[in-house]
Amino acid sequence: MNVVTPLRLRDEAMHLLRLAAPVIGTQLGMMTLGVVDTVMVGHLGVKAIGAAALGNVWVMGTLIAGMGLVLGIDPLVSQGHGARDAKKMGHALQQGLAIAVLSSLPIALLWLFTGPILIALRQDPEIAWAAHRYALVQLPGIPAFLGFIALRAYLMNRGLMWPALWVVLAANLLNAGLNYILIFGKLGLPAWGVTGAGLATGITRVFLFAALAVWIIRFQLHRDAWTGWSRHAVAWSQLRHTVALGAPIGIQFGLEIWAFQIATLLSGWLGAAELAAGTIVLNLASVSFMVPLGVAIGTAARVGNLIGAGHSRAAQRSAWVALGLGALFMSFFAMLFVVFRRTLPALYTSDATTIALAAGALPIAAAFQLFDGTQVVGGAILRGMGKTRPAALFNLLGYYAIALPLGAWLAFRAGWGLRGLWCGLAAGLMVVATALVIWIWRRGPAHVPTT
Repeated sequence: MNVVTPLRLRDEAMHLLRLAAPVIGTQLGMMTLGVVDTVMVGHLGVKAIGAAALGNVWVMGTLIAGMGLVLGIDPLVSQGHGARDAKKMGHALQQGLAIAVLSSLPIALLWLFTGPILIALRQDPEIAWAAHRYALVQLPGIPAFLGFIALRAYLMNRGLMWPALWVVLAANLLNAGLNYILIFGKLGLPAWGVTGAGLATGITRVFLFAALAVWIIRFQLHRDAWTGWSRHAVAWSQLRHTVALGAPIGIQFGLEIWAFQIATLLSGWLGAAELAAGTIVLNLASVSFMVPLGVAIGTAARVGNLIGAGHSRAAQRSAWVALGLGALFMSFFAMLFVVFRRTLPALYTSDATTIALAAGALPIAAAFQLFDGTQVVGGAILRGMGKTRPAALFNLLGYYAIALPLGAWLAFRAGWGLRGLWCGLAAGLMVVATALVIWIWRRGPAHVPTT
């Protein structure tokens, strides 16, 4: 097990980049799964893009809560690694897997009502029922995906970043092949369209968990961080602590993703072309978001490792370096969004109206890239500290008191349409990012008492 030590500023930046590089690849690979779905169903028409988009609104909007609960193991594993506590790390993994299974049940129940809920939210019934079928065929993938999140967190918080990347790259090849076969009806199978894309995603999620579990066992990656299966580890008295850490993460993630999901639903109220354009802009923004998210995951592990090893001031320095890296990366993507605002949407569709609407919104999406990179790293710093509640509160205020009310007013009352929705989101994101930076400055890792 590597010794966790403080580093000078430049060395800290290089260390974070080494941690982040495979995680960025993993996150981009995870995002590519959805991008491939969107691009391939895009050949079926604007309504097919809308169906996949609305299906993902409900699928990811509910799945994110389970992901947050599972990620309650983040500070337990990272700080256990810093303290060289194998029992703490092993028990945390068992708790993460148990939470993955338990949280799958209510999520699956919610997916059974995808169509009726989307219709109740004033979406086009034809698109809503296509989205319903897209979600239903993914049901078996719920516990597998959440189990994969638990295994990945267990490895990454111990500095083992590469295995998840290789598994995700293999999953992308599988997903693309299955999409081609199931969407368009190859190898003698019927063309299932959007439903085929959902089935491909569900199968791929099962592969993610199985492949990473086999990798861990085959190469004994649990060595020095495992003391055997324990009934005590998954007793409610133990799970309760992990759930208490994970629940605010789930709320934070849920508040954030639902702000964008609600924006997608509002885009649907504007029209089919606006829904498709909004989906494309969100997809592009989500791809760029994977880079600072990779930095954030590496940062959560690094901050937790340093705190566990008793190096609080070094953890604070690492936090500032990580925030700078997140902002730097997103400044680059903001420039790309402005320069290629017409070229990028054309990769998704040939519909001239949809391309024009997306091109009008992309410069606004570029404006909040800087804040997006800052807030995701800031939330990860708090996660590494085990202080998960403030980020949830900041998201609640930023998105739901500012972003969505302002965006809806600009879109529908001021007549700005899709551009108004994205202006509101940018304003809310600025508030969240600013609040997190102030919190880290006043109460960050340097203020954690050492033992």
